[in-house]
Amino acid sequence: MKDFTETDIERIEQLIENQDRDAAQNEVKELHAADIAELFQSLNLRQAEWLFNLIEDNEKKADVLMELDEDDRKKVLEGMDPEQIGHFIDLLDTDDAVDLIQELDEEDRDEVIQHIDDVEQAGDIVDLLQYDEDTAGGLMGTEMIVVNENLSMPDCLREMRRQAEDLDDIYYVYVVDDDNRLRGVLPLKKMITHPSVSKIKHVMEELPVSVRTDTPIDEVAIDFEKYDLVAMPVVDSIGRLVGQITVDDVMDEVREQSERDYQLASGISSDVDASDSVFAQTKARIPWLLIGIIGGIVNSLILGGFEAQIAAVTALAIFIPLIGGTGGNVGVQASAIVVQGLANGRLDIKNATTQIGREFLVAMMNAVVISGVVFLYIFFTQPAGVKYTVSFAVAASLFAVVIFATVFGTLVPLTLERLKINPALATGPFIQITNDVVGLLIYVGMSTWMLSVFG
Repeated sequence: MKDFTETDIERIEQLIENQDRDAAQNEVKELHAADIAELFQSLNLRQAEWLFNLIEDNEKKADVLMELDEDDRKKVLEGMDPEQIGHFIDLLDTDDAVDLIQELDEEDRDEVIQHIDDVEQAGDIVDLLQYDEDTAGGLMGTEMIVVNENLSMPDCLREMRRQAEDLDDIYYVYVVDDDNRLRGVLPLKKMITHPSVSKIKHVMEELPVSVRTDTPIDEVAIDFEKYDLVAMPVVDSIGRLVGQITVDDVMDEVREQSERDYQLASGISSDVDASDSVFAQTKARIPWLLIGIIGGIVNSLILGGFEAQIAAVTALAIFIPLIGGTGGNVGVQASAIVVQGLANGRLDIKNATTQIGREFLVAMMNAVVISGVVFLYIFFTQPAGVKYTVSFAVAASLFAVVIFATVFGTLVPLTLERLKINPALATGPFIQITNDVVGLLIYVGMSTWMLSVFG
């Protein structure tokens, strides 16, 4: 792996400005495709395109394209005609080829596919484009070794050698029947220890872990982790082998999903990064900021109706931030636990009642501790004339707010999951704003009641 220093970047930029093709070509010749893609992030588009065109190995060029960030890759592709893109797609595995084509505009896709020289690969790509990109079918590739269960070991080895000529990596040897239904996996150890077995179906490992084409990607990722797999076969609705998913593709998807969830939880409504334009970043951030403003206005209206009580006991105003902050923190904690459980498969929507009950018990314990500590603090620090009103109002409000925020923070992601909406939305400003408003209402109501009791 190459770590580029500022000196390295400046030297390469100088070579580009001087149009020193030989020296610049030597700089990238021995670099890995991922390192070249990282280098491009430090260059502007014109410099990156010039350096990209110096790469002599077309397969390496194709790999560099796939290593680039999606936005950077789209900019590079915009400078190519459909024939050039089709040529690069010829050099990619089908899963990468499909990812690249899906990033093109709808009107360009058909034209690019027509320029793919390998007719078989073009057909596979067209088939894969029919699957939802968030399912196993949209993630899989068709490059794999497949043998019939009735082959002898010597025939199997010959078939494997024939198919391996067109493959970059071999993970498993899949065994199918005459109807192409998945029957098993042939481990390398069995090939060594049973070199003359009559039929490979007698030594294969039956019933391998597999997924259907319509399986969501998050479930695929859970299976990879659960069974410690490096590749997984994909079958259709009647069990026919149609492709395989490799662990690197899963990790890419998990990383992208984590980035999207983190941004969503932070109140960013679309996928952006630090290099995006000011307009794009503003557009992604402003929706939840405006919603937050609305929440603040609602809070000010509530406080306006509570003005007389605050004027009578000014100490009540001091603890308003405490109520809102505690409700927001508790709600985010509860929703984060649920979102994490849904993501890693340890929490099933069918067990929602159990989770709500467990969170309610946790809320009760937290509420007792928090409200007790705050009650003692206020009781021993506030003047005698208001300490009963304020300590009881704040402590009782905190108790109710913690219970509400925990249950609400648990229910919202479970509800979103049932509605097929990304539950990560529940860990963001939505929970905080709602808890601010509801917490303030609880505090106002509780304080008003306490004033009527204590005077």
